[in-house]
Amino acid sequence: MKDMSSYFSNLGPRGGSNRQADFDEFEAMELYCPKCGQAVAVRKSLLLILPEGDKYEYRCQNCGTPVGDKLDKSGQFYTLIKR
Repeated sequence: MKDMSSYFSNLGPRGGSNRQADFDEFEAMELYCPKCGQAVAVRKSLLLILPEGDKYEYRCQNCGTPVGDKLDKSGQFYTLIKR
């Protein structure tokens, strides 16, 4: 069994890490497609550039059905409008 002491030494009082987060946001690789009836790989495409941020749409790679969206407030296009 591996020595877990180094892992547990980085945990704070509630079990969280004392270090900065290892990620800023999630990027979807697979989402559930209601038409295909299973989790499938998705394609992300820029849908709109809004004052609130860049809106992306996720579509099923198999059938093209929209399966989700995302509003990215730190996106490359959002920062152009914000100036």
